[in-house]
Amino acid sequence: MQSTDLGNKESGKIWHRKPSPAARDGVIVNIIHTTSDYLPKVLRFLNVAFDSSGDCLIAGDHQGNIYGFDLPGNRFNLVQRTAQACTALAFNLHRKSEFLVALADYSIKCFDTVTKELVSWMRGHESSVFSISVHASGRYAITTSSDTAQLWDLDTFQRKRKLNILQSVGIQKVFFLPLSNTILSCFKDNSIFAWECDTLFCKYQLPAPPESSSILYKVFAVTRDGRVLAAGGKSNHLHLWCLEAKQLFRIIQMPTKVRAIRHLEFLPDSFDAGSNQALGVLSQDGIMRFINIQTCKLLFEIGSLDEGISSSVISPHGRYIACVMENGSLNIYSVQALTQEINKPPPPLVKVIEDLPKRKPTSGDLKIKVTSGRVQRPAKSKDNKIQTRILKQDLTSHFENKENELSDGLNKKRLQILLKGYGEYPTKYRMFIWRSLLQLPENHTAFSSLIDKGVHMAFLNLQRQYPIKSRKLLRVLQRTLSALAHWSAIFSDTPYLPLLAFPFVKLFQNNQLICFEVVATLITNWCQHWFEYFPNPPINILSMIENVLAFHDKELLQHFIDNDVTSQLYAWPLLETVFSEVLTREEWLKLFDNVFSNHPSFLLMTAVAYNICSRAPLLNCNRKDDFEYFFHHRNNLDISVVIREVYRLMSTTPADIHPENVLSGFVALTKGQYPVFNQYPKFIVDYQTQERERIRNDELEYLRERQTIENMQAEVDQQRAEDEAWCQKQELLHKAEEARREMLLQEEEKMIQQRQRLAAVKRELKIQEMHLQDAARRRLLKLQQDQQEMELKRLDDEIERKNLTRNQETVAKEMRQDIDAYRRKVDLEERSFHRLLEADQTQNQKAQKWKEAEEKDFQLKSEKKASALSDASRKWFLEKELDDALEHAEHIHNKVVPRCQNERVTSSRLPKTSQLNDISEMDSSTWISLSQREAQWDTVERDLLGRVRNLRQRLTAQARSRCQTPRLLAT
Repeated sequence: MQSTDLGNKESGKIWHRKPSPAARDGVIVNIIHTTSDYLPKVLRFLNVAFDSSGDCLIAGDHQGNIYGFDLPGNRFNLVQRTAQACTALAFNLHRKSEFLVALADYSIKCFDTVTKELVSWMRGHESSVFSISVHASGRYAITTSSDTAQLWDLDTFQRKRKLNILQSVGIQKVFFLPLSNTILSCFKDNSIFAWECDTLFCKYQLPAPPESSSILYKVFAVTRDGRVLAAGGKSNHLHLWCLEAKQLFRIIQMPTKVRAIRHLEFLPDSFDAGSNQALGVLSQDGIMRFINIQTCKLLFEIGSLDEGISSSVISPHGRYIACVMENGSLNIYSVQALTQEINKPPPPLVKVIEDLPKRKPTSGDLKIKVTSGRVQRPAKSKDNKIQTRILKQDLTSHFENKENELSDGLNKKRLQILLKGYGEYPTKYRMFIWRSLLQLPENHTAFSSLIDKGVHMAFLNLQRQYPIKSRKLLRVLQRTLSALAHWSAIFSDTPYLPLLAFPFVKLFQNNQLICFEVVATLITNWCQHWFEYFPNPPINILSMIENVLAFHDKELLQHFIDNDVTSQLYAWPLLETVFSEVLTREEWLKLFDNVFSNHPSFLLMTAVAYNICSRAPLLNCNRKDDFEYFFHHRNNLDISVVIREVYRLMSTTPADIHPENVLSGFVALTKGQYPVFNQYPKFIVDYQTQERERIRNDELEYLRERQTIENMQAEVDQQRAEDEAWCQKQELLHKAEEARREMLLQEEEKMIQQRQRLAAVKRELKIQEMHLQDAARRRLLKLQQDQQEMELKRLDDEIERKNLTRNQETVAKEMRQDIDAYRRKVDLEERSFHRLLEADQTQNQKAQKWKEAEEKDFQLKSEKKASALSDASRKWFLEKELDDALEHAEHIHNKVVPRCQNERVTSSRLPKTSQLNDISEMDSSTWISLSQREAQWDTVERDLLGRVRNLRQRLTAQARSRCQTPRLLAT
């Protein structure tokens, strides 16, 4: 039984060699899942489910890891981590890569094994889901918990129906009948109802079981055709119901060891049209018994009291049974192996009576019965009875005893008879026969421990000594030799071990375990006493060969002695290479068919027979080189003749020199662990090991010293190379420096010429700059001159204006003085006149009245004229001030912006003579209001002077702004 630990791997192989389940247990592989923590623990598998094809299955452990197993492809993959325990699985959906898993949180999830993604998440249960039943089409599913069952549409993942029941009546199981639309619901009160899937119409109800065998149903199973329902519970009774007749038709009583039934499942058969006859019954003791429900016979059983089964699932095609064991592992059984004895053909009618061997009997006779059937002969015998005969048989040749019975049902004596008749075994069955003859234990664990130790140090450089073209063959040879060296220390020092093992490695390169065990069996049996004179060739074995050769062919032996050819030359090359150098593949296989079928001394006799059959060419050889060439190359020799000669030597050699008396009989390797191999001088091997270790250390020290010297030499070479490179670099730098100097001289000449040209250009630029500066200076002087002239003109105008203003003020002052003098005079005259009038009023009132009137009239006329003259002068002065202000503004404006018109007002604003005459001729009545008019004139004068002042300020400001604008633009 192979065992596979998933560990922390997410993918890998399920088994590492082709499984060959035994008929007694039928286990293909045992799968466990352990953690790689400091204290490793087993992760228990809880549920398992097959897909619709029956070749793939999924299994979930209590930590929520769900693995997929492809049995034909020999692969497993971690398909999902749910982080919580799964309570039920279903893998037969209509989308082949999807599966349903019920989790501990009462939810159901749908995952895809290819993309490993969540497809849907279904909720609705309030307790743990313990069953998932999928419709035959894969489009509907029923999930069952203790309180409810729900019908789901797997296309939309929506709930279609929900079955609610009373709390007192629990649900045992609700499931689809195979290949139909009927739903079967089984309750804890033993009531069973059938429902139509589409309409949920109740089709029928099964009657109650008889009181004589009334049990509470716990588990159920239905045949593939949906006709028979098996039900069981806490009893050793099984009830079989016919669903068509709706009645109980059989009650099966299991053995008394069965007290309760935990699981039921029918075993499908491809040839029973769905009416399954084999029923698997898992009982409380962990053993699953398969019975025939028609004959009520026990067919086979799986599991044991030590390795009990917790739950099981059978694949749809009935090839595999997947069982979750009570220890948490997963066993996969082969139904074909389990039913091998059941389907075994009947024994043959004819049996052969073999002849007695040639050796004489050494003990008393035994009586045995040989029973044979009737052999049909045409019209010969009328008796059809079975005949029994008593025959005598030699004790030593008791070929029916267990020592001649091989593990695979083969008989060694019969194989020897077959070999003598045909000369070799059939090619198709040769490897199988060899494995049976050698009784290989196939210790996978022990061999794996040897392989895990890695390549032995002695064979690290195997390719240098034995250059093999095929890298695969080299790796297999290296691993096999390393495993042998790890098994026994002597094999690491055996120089001929690669030659001995190579033909078997080439033959069994696809199965390294078999290769190792064949070589190990060959060494322990056919290479007995080879290592007693290690490291020298086995002198004792070669002496036996020489004695046999001396007995059968003295002439050939004397020829060897005459030419100084010892057994180390004519026998040892054949033995250490097991004849692989002198025989072809077919000849070698034919030879070892006989070697493995006979006593270990057969191999030594073969060396003697090879020399005897080659005596003619050997007697013609006189040089030692010719002998060496002969025993290391293929020769024109019939291997069948050699084998017949070996059998002759085996039977005619005297017992005192026969190797059979020295060599022990065949002993197979022990099962489980390989035996200890210490048939060699241990002190020599230890000494050689120590010497080799010392030599290896010396070699390592030498290698270190040589490496140090090489490093120093490399450093010296590197330093020398660096010095040479430095010298070369210096030379190159010197040459480069000379080249640079020449280039610098050329560049300096070019620079001188460029400087000269630059100086000429500078001079020209300087001259141009001087010209430009001169022109700019002239322009600046002209501008300054113009500005000075403008300033002078402005000053002249200002002086003029001030003079005019001063003159006007002087005239105005004089006029005011005249007016004031005149007013004082008039006032004085008026006061005098009034005083005179008052004085002479009484006396000269009448006389002076006319005269005073005339004087007054004259005075009024005079004042009127003076007033008119003053008004005219004042008006002229104001008009003149206005004209001057306007003229001054126009003059300033014309200095900045050319005037469009140069006309000036030339007409005089002075009062004309005619006007003055008119004034003088004014009517005397106007002099009456002279004082009033003078006041009005003062007001008008002040108003006009204010307006003139404001106008002058505005014009001056406008002129300044216009003058500054072109300066800003020029800047």
